[in-house]
Amino acid sequence: MSGKRPEKCISVEEAKELQQQWCDHRAHHLHKCLGHEDAREFWWSVEELEEYLAYVKEESTKQGIKNPGIRMYMGAYPQQKCSHGKGMSTLFLTPTGSKVRSLGKDGGSEPNNYNIQPLNGGSSGNPPADY
Repeated sequence: MSGKRPEKCISVEEAKELQQQWCDHRAHHLHKCLGHEDAREFWWSVEELEEYLAYVKEESTKQGIKNPGIRMYMGAYPQQKCSHGKGMSTLFLTPTGSKVRSLGKDGGSEPNNYNIQPLNGGSSGNPPADY
C-alpha cells in the first residue's frame, strides 16, 4: 500500500455536513419512533478491517473474482439480541463480486457474494459520537 490519499476521500467539512444533515433530518424521527437515541456511528479497528479485507480478497480469488467490492448495509438487532435491550441499529459489511461497470460515486450494481460471510460486531458510542 502506498499511503496515498484515495481519490474518493472527502473533506472533513463535507463529512461534518453529511453527519449534520443526517442528524437534522433523520435522528429526531428515529428517536420519536423508537423512544430512544439510536446508534448512528460504528467503529472497527484498522486491524479488524484489514483482516476482513484480506479474508474477502483471499476467498474471492479462490472463486475467480479479481476485483471484489464491499457493500455496507444498515441493520437492526432484535430487542432480545441487543446488548442494550433496545433493538439498536448496526452496520454490516458484505462482499460483492467483481465490479460490473464504473458508476462513479453513485454506487454499483455488483451482486452480493453470499459465499463469503459478512462482517458485523463493530462498536458504537452510547450516546453516539458526533463527527
